[in-house]
Amino acid sequence: MKCDICKKNIRMTFLNKLLGTIIKDSKGKKHPVCRECQKKLKSKEEILQRL
Repeated sequence: MKCDICKKNIRMTFLNKLLGTIIKDSKGKKHPVCRECQKKLKSKEEILQRL
């Protein structure tokens, strides 16, 4: 799975869980975000603006 902000592959654990998060926008669409982008953009509103 790829990050919607930086387009890099998101690493997975051995149980196929993301090492990042999934954020829903106002329409309910899910967007995967990697840890590096989470560190750069602190709040959910900042992340949604970059999408």
